[in-house]
Amino acid sequence: MKQSFSELKQRAYKNIDDRKKTVARDPYRLHFHIMPLVGLLNDPNGFVFYKGQYHMFYQWNPFQTEHGAKFWGHAVSDDLVHWEEAPIALAPDQWYDKNGCYSGSAVVFQEKLYVFYTGNVKNEHGKRESYQCLAVSEDGIHFEKKGPIIHVPQGYTMHFRDPKVFEKDGKWYMVLGAQTEDEQGEAVIYTSADLANWSFQGVLAGSGHNGLSDFGYMWECPDLFELDGQDILAVCPQGLSPKGFAYNNIFQSGYFAGKVDYEKILFDHGNFVELDRGFDFYAPQTTADPSGRRILVGWMGNADEGDSIHPTIKHEWIHALTLPRELQWKDGKLHQYPVEELQLLREEGVHHTDVVVWEEAVDLPRVNGQVFELEIAIKDLAAAEFSVEIGEKSSFRYDAKTQICTFQRREFSKNGVEGRHCVLESLQNIQIFKDTSSIEIFINNGEEVFTSRVFDNLDVDEIRFIAKAGHVKIDVKKWNIKRVTEY
Repeated sequence: MKQSFSELKQRAYKNIDDRKKTVARDPYRLHFHIMPLVGLLNDPNGFVFYKGQYHMFYQWNPFQTEHGAKFWGHAVSDDLVHWEEAPIALAPDQWYDKNGCYSGSAVVFQEKLYVFYTGNVKNEHGKRESYQCLAVSEDGIHFEKKGPIIHVPQGYTMHFRDPKVFEKDGKWYMVLGAQTEDEQGEAVIYTSADLANWSFQGVLAGSGHNGLSDFGYMWECPDLFELDGQDILAVCPQGLSPKGFAYNNIFQSGYFAGKVDYEKILFDHGNFVELDRGFDFYAPQTTADPSGRRILVGWMGNADEGDSIHPTIKHEWIHALTLPRELQWKDGKLHQYPVEELQLLREEGVHHTDVVVWEEAVDLPRVNGQVFELEIAIKDLAAAEFSVEIGEKSSFRYDAKTQICTFQRREFSKNGVEGRHCVLESLQNIQIFKDTSSIEIFINNGEEVFTSRVFDNLDVDEIRFIAKAGHVKIDVKKWNIKRVTEY
């Protein structure tokens, strides 16, 4: 039986209330990341600055720790670090979104907030239907659904979703993830003058286009923006096979950089570059803030793999969002910097200068913990290998001879370790944000990033520095991080 928005919202809030004690008892709850009050969180949606606040919506199943009929959860912030939970924005209450209000974006127009999302439907024959939908708000809290504005065009399957809308030169554009009837992944583009009536313009990028060969059977969560003279298409291709250190997660998240011809709808771009080298990063979305910064937030998860053994499930919740990151184009690639506002959370800082590390592990006074920010400046790397061991089984290692960076964590279902890797010509600095069960490691001022969930023994909180076959001189700064996520 179909339920109204009010009924669905009441059910969701009752489920939160019924399970809040179970959720709160989880020692792996985070201190300074957006996470669900209960149930499953995935893609960030509708990331936008509106009426003096940042708005972050997210895919949310408030009833299960599994993917299902998604709602749009909602959080707001004045500064990107102190987030407050806002009322549920969207629920699957209409014929065109009854099996889920799937991912999308938001823009501000004439002082109203326009959100675009994919309505997911399974018809009476069990087949998927997909509609691109619009909802409008005058206060950023209450939304009036306007219904479908785009139906799937000919030549595409119902895997057609995740609208990202932006304005350029007085015209509105929408880029969408798509799958052709030949099961090839593409990003397609639409235009509009009024945000209500949209015209299909063609393929922006995809398998077999612009010199790209076969590159996945579906592209999700596209995001097109300009940064320092480069046009960047962030996208999540599905179906790429592992290639050395690349493409080792079940689905990938990365970007193409180049130049878009908006008249001819052509994208002259370079190679696909992964945005993150860790285990848990997918579906990133960006926005421009009032100062012009391009800020990215991703889902700290990756599809379905491993969910059944995820340690938080017994406490009725799963997944989180990453920290906000400022993007900059530098030396021919995207760099990701933790937004400077995160410094507001620092407390009890400690600074150690000119620490010389040899093969015997070095423990520094007051450099330990489960919730912290750690900065390491490499002043002299005269060793074959340098490692930072964090807690029970998490570690970062740089092999100076092979130029390989490695992050290792404890396997969720076993007592062993698993790793992810990338190649870097040199190691200059490391910045680590640890939040009980998450870790985000920024290397060389964001040249590479490793994002992962980690579930070590929380009673083991040492941080150790080790060199092999030589010595390393480092400066170390460490801060505890205030708890700002109270739910």
